Amino acid sequence: SVPVARLIAERLVLSLPLALYAVVIAVVIAIPVGLFTAAWQGKIRGTVASTLTQIAIALPDFWLAILFVLLFSMSLRWFSAGGFAGWDRGLVPALRSLTLPALALAIPQAAILARVLSRALQDVLRADYIRTARSKGLSSAQILWRHALPNAIIPVITVLGLQFSFLIAGAIIIENVFSLPGLGRLLSQAVEQRDLIVVQGVVVVLVT
Repeated sequence: SVPVARLIAERLVLSLPLALYAVVIAVVIAIPVGLFTAAWQGKIRGTVASTLTQIAIALPDFWLAILFVLLFSMSLRWFSAGGFAGWDRGLVPALRSLTLPALALAIPQAAILARVLSRALQDVLRADYIRTARSKGLSSAQILWRHALPNAIIPVITVLGLQFSFLIAGAIIIENVFSLPGLGRLLSQAVEQRDLIVVQGVVVVLVT
């Protein structure tokens, strides 16, 4: 119905930017970590970085969300513990409200991207044109940034597309932890109230 569609559209105004924000954070974290892991492959630094990414993959995002609330909201008081400032108050206050939820969503996904990038870089670094670049006297940094990364980024983009839809659907618990009026919280409230029409509408949007 029209009211349900309007309600879902109002909640998507928060859920979509939250997912995009999380994707941006994940990419910003994943690229340096993936490059570092590939550059130090077989050495202690690379092993430590690889181990940390494996641990980050296993961390539940809702557990990270609770830790962030305890640390950054209750202890350091850098961010609010929940709620959404609203886009009408400006971009900076709104993004500030979404920073901790986006971080909680982004860290496990960044670890996945970093491992995908690291594996792709390791394969690319064994290619013939990389040996040619080395023979020309290019530094390791130049080889990584100019030659290896552009070719290794393709599988990362593929995984990133899958992660975006996962972040929209997977934000249900995170939105409840931070009391965000998004699509996930709407679905949770509709289930509690046994509002089947809203549940069906949200599920259709998430599946699509």
